[in-house]
Amino acid sequence: QVQLVESGGGLVQPGGSLRLSCAASGSIFRVNLMAWYRQVPGKERELVATVRRDGATTILLDSVKGRFTISRDNAIYTAYLQMSSLKPEDTAVYYCNAPDVEISRYRYLEVWGQGTLVNVSS
Repeated sequence: QVQLVESGGGLVQPGGSLRLSCAASGSIFRVNLMAWYRQVPGKERELVATVRRDGATTILLDSVKGRFTISRDNAIYTAYLQMSSLKPEDTAVYYCNAPDVEISRYRYLEVWGQGTLVNVSS
């Protein structure tokens, strides 16, 4: 069994910063792509950013470009989302996703975290 556990969410004032962490644990051979999504109640979940195992990153959401950075530490199966210059419209539940966790040779699982709330408010 593989789990993703997010942490680092909370209440922050506009203009502030937060760093989210996503730690994978369990029977893991290799974690390939890792991604962060976010969701506001009543709206669809949207893809924020991805990071490949080789460290290549992509920010998918135009509204966070220049403010959010994604990274990872392969040694501890952890991905990070550094968020700065936060705005009230960044308020959402942020979810970590690993779509192709290799649990043994040529066997893959998709795993989601439970989500962590980021509330940007004064």
